[in-house]
Amino acid sequence: MKIAVEGCMHGDLDKVYETIKYIETTRNIKIDLLLCCGDFQAVRNEKDMESLSVPPKYREMKSFWKYYSGEEVAPVPTIFIGGNHEASNYLWELYYGGWAAPNIYFLGLAGVVKFGNIRIGGLSGIYNARHYHLGHHERPPYNDRTVRSVYHIREYDVHKLMQVEEPIDIFLSHDWPLGITDFGNWKELVRRKKYFKDEIQEGTLGSKAAAQLLEKLKPSYWFSAHLHCKFAALVQHESGGSVTKFLALDKCLPGRNFLQIVDIESDPGPYEVRYDEEWLAITRKFNSVFPLTIKRGNFGSTQLDMQDCRQWVRSRLEERGAKPCEFSQTVPPYNPSHPVPNTSFSGYPRNPQTVSFLEFLELPYVLDNASESRDGPASLTHRDDYSEDIPIEDEDEFEDVAEVDNTETDNENQ
Repeated sequence: MKIAVEGCMHGDLDKVYETIKYIETTRNIKIDLLLCCGDFQAVRNEKDMESLSVPPKYREMKSFWKYYSGEEVAPVPTIFIGGNHEASNYLWELYYGGWAAPNIYFLGLAGVVKFGNIRIGGLSGIYNARHYHLGHHERPPYNDRTVRSVYHIREYDVHKLMQVEEPIDIFLSHDWPLGITDFGNWKELVRRKKYFKDEIQEGTLGSKAAAQLLEKLKPSYWFSAHLHCKFAALVQHESGGSVTKFLALDKCLPGRNFLQIVDIESDPGPYEVRYDEEWLAITRKFNSVFPLTIKRGNFGSTQLDMQDCRQWVRSRLEERGAKPCEFSQTVPPYNPSHPVPNTSFSGYPRNPQTVSFLEFLELPYVLDNASESRDGPASLTHRDDYSEDIPIEDEDEFEDVAEVDNTETDNENQ
């Protein structure tokens, strides 16, 4: 299976798909799957802009709306996670995962799916120690504080991923696992990104939550983005144990290392996104302790008893099948011929995919439950945004892709 891995999308779907088409044509290959490591910016219309944590002068419609509306269709199956520049109101509709557009699948705030026989897991958002132990208290419409905290990783989602026991082939995170630079050429990284030096030496560069998951899950591949540079590492788990190949990539700009082709052994196609039995069982088991207020969740004592839960999920999958629920629009898409003011949109609807998913698992819908606090503490980490972007040299561990000069200007704050 040939998988294209992309760093930060920032809404430039047209440009990334054009690059993939160019690679397929010039190399005479077929890309089976595109993975995006966050900052996808699934902005459907003007209203979604309000939930995008980007300074107003950098807010652009970009090209996702074309795929949401059906004007364009993704030419290759696409799976993505969220970062820290997202239409957070839309991703909250799809908390458990689902089709953000036809052929474009969001893994959810935490999730595991199968693509063919390849098992792919992911964690959306970035790590912030102050908010990590809080519940998911933010609800749209977001204010100036919650729009900057809604994308912070929560312990609840990490805890669910820590219950995964079966092997993961690929894992996606937006920010890098803490300490990953110890396993690669960090001196070359510092030569290119001098301001990383202090954090690397102090052991503070990266996500503590991602590091815990890396140690527990030990996936064959781990892909990240966020820091707008390319960096490769090989993580040896225990002496003589398995190895994780780590790769971080840049954002889609001219001359940047934003796209990589990876060959992974797999069963022959055709391939499609399918639900993962173990992950559905974990989701069902922990939904009753889903923390939906600013208070710290109480889920550590949840009795797993996974065998019975797995059997229940297995029987449901046998009845229904493992294909995700069908895509459906929940708001009108952007119309460049008739732009409308944000005030013309009202309400935040339940996504039919999420409703159907929860009905399938016989779980209640709780995403629109009122939060106890709409103004929870918000604090940006010093790695929320990066303005200097200098790519490092190619790494030998992965096949390199010739970048195509098909992008425009750099938004420094993204």
